[in-house]
Amino acid sequence: MSPFRAFWNSPVGPKTTHFWGPISNWGLVASGLADTQKPPEMISGNMTGAMCVCSALLMRFAWMVQPRNYLLLVCHASNETVQLYQLSRFVKAQGYLDQKKEEAKEQ
Repeated sequence: MSPFRAFWNSPVGPKTTHFWGPISNWGLVASGLADTQKPPEMISGNMTGAMCVCSALLMRFAWMVQPRNYLLLVCHASNETVQLYQLSRFVKAQGYLDQKKEEAKEQ
């Protein structure tokens, strides 16, 4: 059997949601990467935090489901990285880190 046919008929191949779910989720990663070029004032802290929690939970799901869905795991690990970067931009723009430094200097 050819490698292509084996992939086509595998339990995580293109005939299944184990394949198309992660492929469509790469849109979240692409969108997050595109948003890194926008000003940090446009970032929603609540939504970014929710995306971080969601991606973390879905990474665990991708690891625990049988057969393991490595494509989904990599997709959500990438999204987690992008969203954590966005969250750090949000925190810096809101001045939370500056307040902590000022409080530390006062003490």
